[in-house]
Amino acid sequence: MRKTRNSAGQSSAASAGVNTESWPATYLRIGISGWTYPPWRGVFYPKGLAQHRELEFASRAHNSIEINGSFYSLQRPSSYQRWYEQTPQGFVFSVKGPRFITHMKKLRDVQTPLANFFASGVLALREKLGPVLWQFPPNFGWNEQRFRDFFELLPKTTTEAAQLARLHDAKLK
Repeated sequence: MRKTRNSAGQSSAASAGVNTESWPATYLRIGISGWTYPPWRGVFYPKGLAQHRELEFASRAHNSIEINGSFYSLQRPSSYQRWYEQTPQGFVFSVKGPRFITHMKKLRDVQTPLANFFASGVLALREKLGPVLWQFPPNFGWNEQRFRDFFELLPKTTTEAAQLARLHDAKLK
């Protein structure tokens, strides 16, 4: 894993006064949830940095960033491809799973929505695809069988994810 450096050549953690030499670097990722935050302009992002370059900038300050927009709607394959290209080698995205699955369907009858999610282009992140975060509403009660069924549907590899993606809705392009 590469060490992320700031403009002064320090690692992100070092610039915060944290000694990371003994940390197991292959397992530790420090990042942010999303990258489009107008209040950060001129504070975290340099003044005058074009909005379309914010991911590029943030991905050099952190080694992982969560894609939050995938929670609200399916993203376009071209977006995932662009995000892949804008980030350095060794960078990893965490991708938030769709709320349609967790909040609306409440894990019931979700094979097609899961297929749609994986067919939406998320696999274009290739080796930069890290964990998928499944966020549940606060009122989601524990239902062991429903979670077991959901876990059985989840692909364990990118090959399985690509196979599942082939089961997407016909209307998904």
